[in-house]
Amino acid sequence: MKNFSGIIIGTIAAVVVVTGGLLLLQRQDGRTPQTAGATAASALTALETFYDFGTISMAAGKVSYEFKLKNEGSDSAVVSKLYTSCMCTTVELTVGGRREGPFGMPGHGIVPSINVPIGAGEEAVLKVTFDPAAHGPAGVGPIQRQVTVEQKGRTPVVVGFRAMVTP
Repeated sequence: MKNFSGIIIGTIAAVVVVTGGLLLLQRQDGRTPQTAGATAASALTALETFYDFGTISMAAGKVSYEFKLKNEGSDSAVVSKLYTSCMCTTVELTVGGRREGPFGMPGHGIVPSINVPIGAGEEAVLKVTFDPAAHGPAGVGPIQRQVTVEQKGRTPVVVGFRAMVTP
């Protein structure tokens, strides 16, 4: 048993020494490591970032709301992906009469790259649709969901909504 304890202690000591050495080598120049692929501030802004549907009924069916986006930058902003936080929600993007979607939650199918440009000063519409019956009878009560708009090389834009779901 003594020999087994020595092996365990030796293994733990070796892991600590190797980990410490790797950390020391990584920071030997005194600088903080930078994350790869840092993103710039978003050129897209949501004119409204949150909406409250209030009380909605499963029996009444789906509800939708349109969020407006605007490119405040001097160059085109490229929307690379759109996705929602839950399977009960979908989103469509309309730019200059061109509609993309609907898109849903990652993990419930592939979230494709869409690469839709929004020109400088141009506006776009995110049509967000929530299905209160998607979770079945257990889906009553307060809910809150969000939609993420990913852009190439920029910080994502996030909009959200809430509702009180009744049967």
